[in-house]
Amino acid sequence: MTAEDAAWTFNLIMSNSTAATANGSLVSNFASVTAPDATTLIVKTKKPQATMLSVSIPVSGIPIVPKHIWESHVKDLKNYKNDSFPIVGYGPWTLTDYKPEQYAKFDANKDFLLGAPKYDHMIEQSFKNTDAAVAALRSGQLDYVSGLNPTQYQALKGQSGIKAYEQVGNRWSGIEVNGGARTRDGKKIGTGHPALGDVKVREALARAIDRATIVKKVRNGLAEVGGSYLPQSLPQYAWQPSDSEKFGYDPAKANSVLDEAGYKKGSDGIRVDPKSKRKLEFRLGIHSDDDGDAKVSTYLAGWFKEIGVKVDIQSMSSSKLNADLAKGDWDILMDSWSTGPDPTYLLGIQTCSALPDAKGEGGSTDSFFCDKDYDDLFLRQQSAFDDTERADLLRQMQAILYKANENIMIYNASGLAAYHTDRVSGIVDGKANSAGAYPAQVSFEQYLNATPAKASSSSSDGNSGTLIGASAAAVVVLAGGGVFLARRRSSSSDDRE
Repeated sequence: MTAEDAAWTFNLIMSNSTAATANGSLVSNFASVTAPDATTLIVKTKKPQATMLSVSIPVSGIPIVPKHIWESHVKDLKNYKNDSFPIVGYGPWTLTDYKPEQYAKFDANKDFLLGAPKYDHMIEQSFKNTDAAVAALRSGQLDYVSGLNPTQYQALKGQSGIKAYEQVGNRWSGIEVNGGARTRDGKKIGTGHPALGDVKVREALARAIDRATIVKKVRNGLAEVGGSYLPQSLPQYAWQPSDSEKFGYDPAKANSVLDEAGYKKGSDGIRVDPKSKRKLEFRLGIHSDDDGDAKVSTYLAGWFKEIGVKVDIQSMSSSKLNADLAKGDWDILMDSWSTGPDPTYLLGIQTCSALPDAKGEGGSTDSFFCDKDYDDLFLRQQSAFDDTERADLLRQMQAILYKANENIMIYNASGLAAYHTDRVSGIVDGKANSAGAYPAQVSFEQYLNATPAKASSSSSDGNSGTLIGASAAAVVVLAGGGVFLARRRSSSSDDRE
């Protein structure tokens, strides 16, 4: 990788709306990027930027792409699949084969700057649900599984030869509400229910949710009640509403808010929008591969019915959910987002610049949220070099998001995973806190540090064996005498769901 590759990547994102779909917010303050030689990269910003060192870190930053591979495909970025294997990259693993929703195969990069992986190969396999992945872990087909639900976690916790561990949650889980899908120039798009554009309707939905019950019944207590847009793994930035600001569980208040706003109940108990004359019947999209979504949505349907709102639960694949989201063809979606050590990207998807362009293309928004005051704070926090000042700005931004109720936090779940202690080590970093939870783990580090346990090594150099891991939808296998299998959802614990 050269500085020219980095400059080319950044300039492409700065000038091409398709390339900017995922990471445009991270370069929005860049004025120019040049590479005077192979090892020198010069980035000039429009304003001083305190977050420069987080722009291109692994997992949560911008990945640099090879210019010589991508430059001939700029005109057709949306359709180019980049599927000529092995894939050219610069990380610890080289992708050598891939079939969607089946598997991904990798070879170790022996020359990786931070040191070669301890396995020669890694295979990531897909499962339809986490139960299948857990069964594969128990049978020995997998070495490592992440994305466990609480029931699976508790069952594995006492099993001999398996370590099940909890991580401090680094993601929020909740619902996104389509308050008015539109492009950057204000053109309305999609098929969202018009009543959801009323902040009073969204407030009523927020007050109808008993978050504590979901934490107890769905997560078995292995989560925190949601409020802060940033998770508890970033305590220096996380924010919680005061008692006077909180939209706590209060169905009586939710009903009175809708009554006062003129949404009268019909003979069937379902309220009617006084403007559009449409019933408050909303589509509720959930992930088909997530049993947690299914459980939470059932509770939501019951609670919303109590305030005169009917929901049609629609179970879809992640790809279908994301396709509908981008077009605005939805009412309410269950979603979950995690963040890296710097929250700029996660906060950036709520800016007006994250909306699609005039053609309805590009953009990285998740709820079509757009607020001038929020955008102003976003720009200010980018230039805040004092940690205390920046933290205060981030909390103000989260307060704006909270009041809008277009992203309604339900809970911040603990990360739950398990691995075979007699076959792999090096999976977990850090020390557990007083509650037994480890710091949030990053798959980049886990897959790089995973080491065949001595008892299972089959070669003299120890660079062999099989590591198998799983989360809610995929598996990673490392081989070289060894294979590492890890199952994950369509979006891993480090990615968007």
